[in-house]
Amino acid sequence: MLRTPSGGTGSSGAVGAEGRLMSIGTVLNVLREEFPEVTISKIRFLESEGLVEPRRTPSGYRKFCAEDVERLGYVLRVQRDHYLPLKVIREQLDALARGERVQLPAPAQPRDALDLVEGLEGVAAPDGDHSGPEGPTLTRVGRAELLATVGATEEELAEWESYGLVVPHPDGGFDSDSTTIARLVAELGRFGLEPRHLRAVKAAADREAGLIEQVIAPLRRHRNPQTRAHAEATARELAALSVRLHAALVRGALHLRGQ
Repeated sequence: MLRTPSGGTGSSGAVGAEGRLMSIGTVLNVLREEFPEVTISKIRFLESEGLVEPRRTPSGYRKFCAEDVERLGYVLRVQRDHYLPLKVIREQLDALARGERVQLPAPAQPRDALDLVEGLEGVAAPDGDHSGPEGPTLTRVGRAELLATVGATEEELAEWESYGLVVPHPDGGFDSDSTTIARLVAELGRFGLEPRHLRAVKAAADREAGLIEQVIAPLRRHRNPQTRAHAEATARELAALSVRLHAALVRGALHLRGQ
């Protein structure tokens, strides 16, 4: 049995008796108890990435055992709670299979809208890389992995791109900010908010970024390297303050309307 870092046996305890084989449809129903947005396409993608290896019948049908379902549950949970790329998750699964302990980062689940910005570590640097206090921390993912991580379709991603909500890098990859944006747009979509409704949000974000750029541009052009480094620290601080102000204004407006 796959042992998770917390000592459990993964999600989906109702996988049936040990050794029982299940079709992909049965696996989908089991996983949806914890992961309502999972699809057959996502399961197939995770298989293509080597994260699970179901057996095949002579006619080519997939047959999953209990451990396969546990592996899938682990992958989906770590993606949802910790935003880890598949390469890292694959390495963790290999370590778990060897009986090693795996240390996971703290779950990325802020308590409320204002707490979200407390974990803001960086903003886009001049070269477009996402950098934290100790340098670049960005791992880009491909289009297929972004879709699988978010649980979106190609048509949905294309629509998000058409409205400028999710923007790929020139090499076609997507950074952690794009992944976060895609997740949030998908979540808002479940409440009936479509990309066209989010144009005002995107425009406001662009204006806020422009204001921050006006403040830090002179610092970035300075000859002193320490001053240029201070520009990035200032940008991060201003970005965090801007997001906090935006969240507080939205919450205040909702409070007034509810009176």
